[in-house]
Amino acid sequence: MKLFSKIPDPREIRRKLGMNQQEFWTQIGVTQSGGSRYESGREMPKPVRELLRLVHIEQIDLTRVKREDFEVIDYLKQHQPDLYKSLRKSARDAQKESEH
Repeated sequence: MKLFSKIPDPREIRRKLGMNQQEFWTQIGVTQSGGSRYESGREMPKPVRELLRLVHIEQIDLTRVKREDFEVIDYLKQHQPDLYKSLRKSARDAQKESEH
């Protein structure tokens, strides 16, 4: 997965999610005042942009992600690529079903 050099306007994302600045920025470890500066146009560092993307765009709950999860993913990609693709497709299909 490629890091995005430019993400959509964080204020727009926050408003679409119906969150205030404190709620939105705290979830990715940024103070409300720091988030306010980013919303006003200050450039975000790459790690902050990536966290914003993961948490607020991809909707990933980082509190549930463990190092072992990444180890399993890496192992499957390297040693069982067909199984990895099949599991990924099944997970996407299940997600689509739950959204309907």
